[in-house]
Amino acid sequence: MIKKVYPLSKVYRLIEPGPVVLVTTAGAKRPNIMTMSWHTMMEFEPPRIGCVLSNRNYSFDLLKASKECVINIPSMRLIDKTVKCGNVSGKKTDKFSSLCLTPEPASRVKALMIKECFSNLECRIADQQLVEKYNFFILEVLRAWIDPLRKNSRTIHHHGRGVFSCSGRKIKILSKAK
Repeated sequence: MIKKVYPLSKVYRLIEPGPVVLVTTAGAKRPNIMTMSWHTMMEFEPPRIGCVLSNRNYSFDLLKASKECVINIPSMRLIDKTVKCGNVSGKKTDKFSSLCLTPEPASRVKALMIKECFSNLECRIADQQLVEKYNFFILEVLRAWIDPLRKNSRTIHHHGRGVFSCSGRKIKILSKAK
């Protein structure tokens, strides 16, 4: 089989970064929720997450101003609401109300947690050096929450252009510890 050239504009479909998450931010008018799939672990202790938000998104300005957010991790049972959230701007829409999601107060940040998500990560900006050039925020997780009854929930993964997959069977392969 001979491989063919793949368009650079579609490379993101091959490098799926992790589960789709719902980022909540606090705003002067109301809280906002944004669907995000471009994030990566950067450090483990303390946990640091790098993420890209378009500077055209309402959440970009809210995160930049407040310097904090919550990364809410939805399971497959929230896929319809997660996709709808990503297709509506929070500038004019109260997404908590329109999507029938339950806001819960966080303990370390002003941004709200989403009750229906099986996990919530309270974050603050740890580094903004790459924001102006790349829209890349480095967040430090201050507190993490997980629903003990749903900790093995199947997560949503975005592959571009309306294509999603669901996390599947887990396997464990032992490796030598150093």
